[in-house]
Amino acid sequence: MQLKQIVLRLARNPGFPEGDRDQGYVIVAPLNNDAKLDVDAWRDVKKHCTVKRFHPDDALAADGLLTHRGSHWHFHYDEEDEGPDEPLYKLADHQILHGSYVTIAHGDDAEPLTYQVDDIRNVEV
Repeated sequence: MQLKQIVLRLARNPGFPEGDRDQGYVIVAPLNNDAKLDVDAWRDVKKHCTVKRFHPDDALAADGLLTHRGSHWHFHYDEEDEGPDEPLYKLADHQILHGSYVTIAHGDDAEPLTYQVDDIRNVEV
């Protein structure tokens, strides 16, 4: 099955008027023909659906899995020091296209931040 590698970079946010290309995520996930996350395909390849958070501060970098619970997508980190799961707001409804935006919550007490899709490419499993 062909998956997509999706690169998200921090977009303009409060405190980041120009965004930050050095902060973001690399996600490996299946997309359907409408460029939306494909939950049925994900069930078959979920062990290959990963997320890597990158940040200039190595202590804030993390890796984990893209997970789906109920109707919501999450980034799940398996090590306590990597932080809690990060919910993805209404990601099931969004097309993942170059230039589109995704909102991610960073823990219970932090404000959600907006990221822009910077790159999408094919990967094989």
